Amino acid sequence: MWLCLLVVLALIILYRWYRQRQILENLTDKYVFITGCDSGFGNVLARNLDKCGMSVLAACLTETGAEELRKETSSRVQTVILDVTDSQSVSSAAEWVKDIVHDKGLWGVVNNAGIAMPTAPNEWLAKDDFLKVLNVNLLGLIDVTLKLLPLIRKAKGRVVNISSICGRITTSGGGYCISKYGVESFSDSLRREIARFGVKVSVVEPGFFKTPVSNADAVLGNFKKLWEKVPEEIRTTYGQKNYEIQRKKILNGLSKTSSKIHLVTDCIEHALTAVYPQTRYSAGWDAKFIFIPLSYFPSALVDFILTRS
Repeated sequence: MWLCLLVVLALIILYRWYRQRQILENLTDKYVFITGCDSGFGNVLARNLDKCGMSVLAACLTETGAEELRKETSSRVQTVILDVTDSQSVSSAAEWVKDIVHDKGLWGVVNNAGIAMPTAPNEWLAKDDFLKVLNVNLLGLIDVTLKLLPLIRKAKGRVVNISSICGRITTSGGGYCISKYGVESFSDSLRREIARFGVKVSVVEPGFFKTPVSNADAVLGNFKKLWEKVPEEIRTTYGQKNYEIQRKKILNGLSKTSSKIHLVTDCIEHALTAVYPQTRYSAGWDAKFIFIPLSYFPSALVDFILTRS
């Protein structure tokens, strides 16, 4: 009996391996729009897709970022300046994409643009601190997706949303984790709604990686500014000791980030080019073996682990 079960398990694994290795043909005919290409995941992805022969429409926040990307890539990469928090900017970028792809439609949109700061205990923050993150990570993502959806539908293409393991388990206060939970929810509803049109929606949930978002100097500098702006009553309540504890936790977490960005971009590329993309991708050993299992633990146990880590 055990032998039969092992054989069945081996066949299932073999089938999944074979299924996931099937890649689409005619990739050079497809256009992919990527947000947040100034640096990090978006920048690496744009360069990788260019090497694969795909046409990349790279959205950058700054002209400097766009210029640097053009220098490093071929003529297959075209750039546009985009602020995802500005609906007019998003509409203009969508029209720019439409003028380029014409009747082909847009094969893929990768919603990668994101920020993490300000991050701090919730009581240290104001409403605008939450909005700053939500406007980029969630509302901007939704705006870009909705504006480009007709073009995606025409190509029966792909929507790839970059979430985070923090969309499964909350690791800090502030808007970051909230925004990533929102990305997960939006992606789920969108996937069910547009599957009938042949469009596939995937979510990539990275663990913790070294990117400009996780730059230690920037994160700690922002954290210090937040503490200095906190009302005196709250600072007294929490105390300098608590501030130092929180600061050490951040520093400890940043020291454990991975530099293997390709683990994330590999997932995105598979979601764009595979015949059978996955609904969810987890990138990084910490995501796979720590945070995803932890998200299924009882809340009391998760609280105990996270407050003492």
